[in-house]
Amino acid sequence: MLPEAFWRDFGSAPLLAAIAEAVAALPAKPGRLAVALSGGTDSAMLAVHAALYARGHGLPVHCFHIHHGLQAPADRWRDHAHDLAQMLELPCHSLTVSVALSGGDGIESAARDARYRGLAQLARQTGVRHILLAHHRGDQAETVLLRLLRGAGPTGLAAMAPVSYRDGLDDEGAREGDASQGLCYMRPWLDMDRSLLLAQADAFAAISGWSPVQDPTNADDRYTRAAVRRRLAPELNQRWPGWQASLARHARQSAEIAGILEEVAEQDFATLDPDPDGGGFSLAAWRRLSPARQALVLRHWLALAGLRMPTDARLRDWLRQLRGLHALGHDRQMRVKHGSAWIRCVKGRVFLER
Repeated sequence: MLPEAFWRDFGSAPLLAAIAEAVAALPAKPGRLAVALSGGTDSAMLAVHAALYARGHGLPVHCFHIHHGLQAPADRWRDHAHDLAQMLELPCHSLTVSVALSGGDGIESAARDARYRGLAQLARQTGVRHILLAHHRGDQAETVLLRLLRGAGPTGLAAMAPVSYRDGLDDEGAREGDASQGLCYMRPWLDMDRSLLLAQADAFAAISGWSPVQDPTNADDRYTRAAVRRRLAPELNQRWPGWQASLARHARQSAEIAGILEEVAEQDFATLDPDPDGGGFSLAAWRRLSPARQALVLRHWLALAGLRMPTDARLRDWLRQLRGLHALGHDRQMRVKHGSAWIRCVKGRVFLER
């Protein structure tokens, strides 16, 4: 058990304030919160500060631990996470998930998707609707950099949203601010420097004897994000010490632009004689849009269906095919595969077939 002085004196004021601000900004006070707890430094300090915040506000907090089974010491990490939760007097729920490596997206993407599916399952079991994630300014900057290198557009460069709603979908399927999309994921520390978390981890270890686990993949540059941290970040830190804050600011500005584009896409989609469920639209009406807005509304339509965003090359090919069809679809039918769905055009209507 932690000493009473811990509950009275421990914690970083900026980190606690960020959690309080994130909760206060929600449309309604949540009945309970959960923390996605891996056992690493960032998520452990989020669990600590969430426990401190919750005790002062009478808000139940759960810890969710996802066991991917990809590392030999993963069983110990699970037990270590449960030890921390017990110290903090929080219930901890763990779930072993299967990581599907046959989808062609790479192990990092597959593990992330499995993690969100697991979090969604634990949320359903515990009645939790709001889950805290420990991403910080460094994580946000890395995400922006990776998306720049992958050729992401303005929406992609918005990177991670402070609040997003989804139910087991990947990042591309999440829609910021749309509560109809499922669970609420909150990232209160996106503007926080990781040095604050490291200092708190050292202080907590001195009080409790509990230290975060170290995932070796974080230092293995065979993994894309680890390569950024080990190879690019040291050079950027030396030449441009403020690069993380600059890229985090770029993400916020991109999010604003993305919001405007979403409003335009919603307005344009409403002019396409859409089906009541949004599953189809008029090809002729779509063709009356400018080329840029044709692409924009097509992405919006896919997002409404919860599908991944296509690559730029694939999207351009779809645009070419749609523009080449007879306005009423008499000359031929379009049928292209995307994820779990087929995009088809029959008799002048573009629709999804699952």
